[in-house]
Amino acid sequence: MTNATAVSFGFPETLVGETRSWLVLARPKQPTFGALVLICKEEAQAFSDLSATAFADLGLAVSAVETLLRKVVGYQQINYLMLMMVDRDVHFHVIPRYQGERVHEGMSFPDAGWPGQPDLGAAMDLGPEGAARLAAFLRQQWPAA
Repeated sequence: MTNATAVSFGFPETLVGETRSWLVLARPKQPTFGALVLICKEEAQAFSDLSATAFADLGLAVSAVETLLRKVVGYQQINYLMLMMVDRDVHFHVIPRYQGERVHEGMSFPDAGWPGQPDLGAAMDLGPEGAARLAAFLRQQWPAA
């Protein structure tokens, strides 16, 4: 199952991993390297509308996301932002935070907001092809269930 929010973030090409209730997508605009979008598969536009199953499964999704990003990015902190202003389906922007930069495919990904709030405006736009390549790379590292 998918929803408009998943499609707006490039699903299915940007799919990194999934659980029973959640999709994990590579964010096409990367404020830091490895930024993801964690999207609920249920039809819900309010966090309180999620089923008990989705809430329980959120723990599994977060564990997999953090395992992946710890390995690939080596983040120092991680931010989960629930910014449902444009894309209304329940989702989180997952922003790994670090001092300095990370390099991938010859591109530098500084954390422009470190150590303060993430600077979403400084995001590197990978475009559809770059986001799909990043998703494929991350998908290879997705922890087994």
